[in-house]
Amino acid sequence: MKEILEAVGTSKQAFFQMMKRSHYREEERQQLLPLINEIRKDHPAMGARDMYIKLKPATLGRDRFERLCFDHGYRVKRLRNFRKTTNSQGVTRFPNRIRDVKLTGVNQVFVSDITYYEMGSRFYYLTFIMDLYNREIVGSSVSSNLRTECTTLPALHQLIQQRGKANLKGSIIHSDGGGQYYCKEFKDLTKKLGMINSMTEENVYENSHAERLNGIIKNSYLYLYGPSNMSSLVRMLEKAIRMYNTEKPHKALGKKTPQSFLLNTVGNENNSQKSYFPLSTVNHLHHLNSRSINKKVNVI
Repeated sequence: MKEILEAVGTSKQAFFQMMKRSHYREEERQQLLPLINEIRKDHPAMGARDMYIKLKPATLGRDRFERLCFDHGYRVKRLRNFRKTTNSQGVTRFPNRIRDVKLTGVNQVFVSDITYYEMGSRFYYLTFIMDLYNREIVGSSVSSNLRTECTTLPALHQLIQQRGKANLKGSIIHSDGGGQYYCKEFKDLTKKLGMINSMTEENVYENSHAERLNGIIKNSYLYLYGPSNMSSLVRMLEKAIRMYNTEKPHKALGKKTPQSFLLNTVGNENNSQKSYFPLSTVNHLHHLNSRSINKKVNVI
């Protein structure tokens, strides 16, 4: 290795820095493809150049971004085929481990996705983690870029705070093929927690609950709240999540809200002395539930 590096006239440090940049470029490409697909659904006639202006990718220039778009035709089917491919730079692909899972309780399966939010002439990125059993949003982040440390990692740390590190061992974290879900930092943290990584294999419907959540938060809350800058977007997202978790009834939950359904689950499990959450979390949920009774919601 040393002889090869000397022959090409580069140092070991420079070589590994180059490999790190190359790996991040590939991660961003993988995450851009689902976002491009989502933009095309909302803006069927939007061209590659306009999407480049809005997305402002960190590692791709305009020409390379346009070539990426043209190579994949903006079509869902071609995106799926590309995302199934393991590239030569060691990108990890996890199997879909939730396809035949029977949900029996919370902290069993978490689904996650990254979506965009358009505000003025800029795009921002929203990351959500949802417990599939009680449909509660248990992790989120707002970012002006697609870097892992600004998207999936903050959301995962929120999940740890909400549910407790010990309760995540053996749980499944399911996502699409976005680069932020298989990068080293994310994999290292899920491995440390004892979580099982899972990804879509065939199509976007394998992460349909997370996709649907994206639309609900954006269309039923954020667009109506009308944030005007990054700080107000953060505030309004926190409010949207609070409203979703504590006041929005779900048919799949017997018309209960995610947190009232969760409290019912905790209550039923008390007899078996099984703890799903830290005591502080349970007390917090009771507090939120009591605040939501007969409370009028004001859209600011």
